[in-house]
Amino acid sequence: MEGKKEKTFKFVIVGGGIAGVTCVEQLSSQFPSEDVALFTAGPLIKAVTNYKQVSRTMEEFDVEERPSSVLEEKFPNLTVIHSAVKSLHTHSHCVETADGRVFGYKKLCICSGARPKLLTQENPNVLGIRDTDSAQVFQKRLSKARRIVIVGNGGIALELVYEVKGCEVIWAVKDKAIGNTFFDAGAAQFLITSLEADKAEAAGPCKRLRYTMEEPAPDAVQTFTADEYSRGQNPGAVEPGSALGPDWHRGIELQGAEQVSHRVSVEYQCEVKQIFTSEEFLLSSNQTLKADTAGSWPVYVQLTNGNTFGCDFVVSATGVIPNTDPFLHGNNFLLADDGGLQVDDHMRTLEPDVYAAGDVCTACWERSPLWQQMRLWTQARQMGLYAGRCMAADVLSESIELDFCFELFSQVTKFFNYKVVLLGKFNAQGLGSDHELLVRCTKGQEYVKVVLSRGRMVGAVLIGETDLEETFENLILNQMDLTAYGEELLNPNIDIEDYFD
Repeated sequence: MEGKKEKTFKFVIVGGGIAGVTCVEQLSSQFPSEDVALFTAGPLIKAVTNYKQVSRTMEEFDVEERPSSVLEEKFPNLTVIHSAVKSLHTHSHCVETADGRVFGYKKLCICSGARPKLLTQENPNVLGIRDTDSAQVFQKRLSKARRIVIVGNGGIALELVYEVKGCEVIWAVKDKAIGNTFFDAGAAQFLITSLEADKAEAAGPCKRLRYTMEEPAPDAVQTFTADEYSRGQNPGAVEPGSALGPDWHRGIELQGAEQVSHRVSVEYQCEVKQIFTSEEFLLSSNQTLKADTAGSWPVYVQLTNGNTFGCDFVVSATGVIPNTDPFLHGNNFLLADDGGLQVDDHMRTLEPDVYAAGDVCTACWERSPLWQQMRLWTQARQMGLYAGRCMAADVLSESIELDFCFELFSQVTKFFNYKVVLLGKFNAQGLGSDHELLVRCTKGQEYVKVVLSRGRMVGAVLIGETDLEETFENLILNQMDLTAYGEELLNPNIDIEDYFD
């Protein structure tokens, strides 16, 4: 049974990533005389900086890692507790930390994020990249590497493949095209030509300031998942940090051992069948496992398409698993199919006074037909802020409407050094055959795709400096019938903004 409560806080937030910190800032400023606590395993927190509201639903910001003392200086009513949470007792409203301390709460928000799905936990030559620590380990390993295999087709895989220099890359994707999470085959084709071109030097310094923690002692066990709660199961483990965002590779030199610029080969529509150590590979009685090159590699990857590659290490970039483990035992949470804690339109879980935000939760309200959840920094910030406002409204017995940001999905980011804007059902998600696409593409310059359903715009992908994002955002939100315009909608000789101002 849990021990005696050391202190009871009005609000407790678990997790020092974007969602948790945004929630803490909202509550600490709205209730300056109430006690707020942030539980975080690492010494650094993720802070949103240079925030810009670009349009009604689009926003841009940088993320900086900062010592948590910065937050405590800003909010005198905030206490940061540097420990992972071991268990949650919802019936007695308290949390127990990994070091055995017990704290009470009136309202709790779980913002514990997610960890990478690893292809295998056992092999030290398989790395997951999710946080700044694992990115630095990756950088060190890369400096001695001649060839790596990257598995996955999301944002981190896309960035890695583009950014890695001086090392051969085999890229295994399960889809027919790269970047399937974000793009269709046309956008993928537009971007893949960038892989073949020589990269321009990155312009200007990266705005994201970085604090690095001391190097762990050589004999310390290192875990490379982003699971803040690994200390519970693995007492010697170094605590990892929270998720990386879109510019994570800037300011880190991703240079391999060979003097080549870009050598990427993509293996489409395949997944990893098996991973072998060099010993297992040599002992393998299966003679069909002919590797592509002679010589010995530390690790071999057999793909489902029959090809086997030897390499220095494998990068597992195949999505994330919500960090729910410490909170489930003895409580009545509902989990969604993707493993996230189910939340309603006030970010509430099934347990009274327990909310959740960011990657750990799954939005289970009746969603707008133009919005979908993707585990991205933008949504972590929006959910953290909204959860804080919902907790406040609950305490003050006020009503609160679902935030407008959940009306339309929007994401502004960069891939392969191009500005990328994604709006609404940008990949015709869930529309079946009931849609049509309009596409305009200028090689090396821009790619514009519009998704129409029954004559109305429901999604768009904009790559390059198109200046169309606000116009398209308005057309999607207004649901105006565009049938009369047909393909003229993307005619480059027509200034579309003039039409719809």
